[in-house]
Amino acid sequence: MKWRLLLGALLISLLTIQFGHCQNEDKDAKSATEKKPKGKARAGKGAGKKTKTATAKPKLRAATQAPSAPQGTRLTQVVNKGKFQRVGGSLSVPAGETLELRCKGNPVQWGVPYYLEEEDAGRLKMVQHDRYGTLTLANATGADTGEYTCYPMYCEDTDCRKEYDKAVKVFIFFPDPQELFVPSSDYYEVIQLRTNWPTVLPCQVTNPLAKVTLHREFPPEEVRVDGTEISFDVKRGFTIHRPKQHHAGSLYCVASMGSLRQSSTKYMLIYVNYPAAPPVPVIQTSSSSVSVGSNLQVTCTVVGEQDVVVEFTWEYPGQQIGRPLYTQDSIEPANNIGRLRQRSQSVLMVDEVRVVDQGTYTCTAQNLEGSRSTSTTVKVVPKKL
Repeated sequence: MKWRLLLGALLISLLTIQFGHCQNEDKDAKSATEKKPKGKARAGKGAGKKTKTATAKPKLRAATQAPSAPQGTRLTQVVNKGKFQRVGGSLSVPAGETLELRCKGNPVQWGVPYYLEEEDAGRLKMVQHDRYGTLTLANATGADTGEYTCYPMYCEDTDCRKEYDKAVKVFIFFPDPQELFVPSSDYYEVIQLRTNWPTVLPCQVTNPLAKVTLHREFPPEEVRVDGTEISFDVKRGFTIHRPKQHHAGSLYCVASMGSLRQSSTKYMLIYVNYPAAPPVPVIQTSSSSVSVGSNLQVTCTVVGEQDVVVEFTWEYPGQQIGRPLYTQDSIEPANNIGRLRQRSQSVLMVDEVRVVDQGTYTCTAQNLEGSRSTSTTVKVVPKKL
C-alpha cells in the first residue's frame, strides 16, 4: 500500500514539474513574441530613416539640376568640343578665331552688329536645335566687335514674337593687332548736338585694353574727359552729357596699345539749340468785332528759350475764297523774371475787312520739340454810316 502512495506522490511531483516547465516555455515564447515586434518596430524606424534618405537623394538631384530648368534664357560660349562657359556682360575673342555661342530655348532669335547683318560672306551661321540655338561666326575680324543678343521667342501657333524682357546680351571684342578701331567707310560723320540731350561719339575699339583719348582738330588739342561733362565707355565711346555751343566742331578719337597708335573717324559736331518743350502760343486781336472796310490784325506770340526757332502757320476764314495771307514776323529779347528769354511773334494783317473774314482764326506755333495751336473768333459788322 505504501509503495502505491509513494508512486502516486512521485507522479504528482513529475506532473507539477512538467507543468511549470511548460509555463516557462510559454512565457519565453510570449516574451520572444513581444520582443520580435519591438525589433520590427526598431527595424521600421531604421527603414523609415532609409526611406527618408532615399527620398532625399532625388531632392538633392533636383536641386542640382535646378539651374538647367527653364528659369530664363542662358547664354554660353563653346570653348572646346564638349566644354562650355557662361558669358557675362562682355567677352574677348582674338581676331581670326571662331566664335560659337549657345542660347537655351526653342525657338530663339539672334541680334548681331549691323555690319554682320549686311555681310553675305557665309561666315555667320545660326542654327536652331531642339532645346537651344547656336550662333557660329568663323574667321572673326575686328569689324565684328559689337553687341550680340539672344531673344527667346513666344509663339502661338505660327505667330512668334521676341520676348525683349528676357533677352540676354553680351558685348564681344575681337582684338586685332592691326586695327584698334572698328573700321568705318566714312571719313567724316556728322552728329547733331541737341541741348540737354546726351550725344555719343561712337569711336568703338576692338580691344578693351586700348587707351582712348578725345581730340579736337581745330585748334589741335586734347579734350578733357572728366567723367561728368564728358565720359568714356569702352563699349560705346565718348558721351557728351549736356551739349553746349562750345562742344561743336571737328573731333576725333586716338587709341594706343603698346607702340601702335591710331585715329578714328572724324566727327563733325553741329550744335542745335533744342527747346525743352513745344511752344505755347498766345493769340490776340486788335478787335473782336470789326466793321466792313476796316483793317484787322491778329497777333500770335511765343515767349521761350533763346536761339530757338519758332515757325508760325495760320488758318483763317478768307482761305475759303483764296484771300492771300499777309503776315509780319519778328524776334526780340524778352526779360522774364530775371531770365533772358526770346519773344517770337507773327502778326496776321487783314486789310479792308469783308463779311467773308468773319469766323475763327487759328495760329499754330512749332519748334523742334513739337507744335501747339490757339484760336480766337472775329465778328464782322456792317459799316457805320
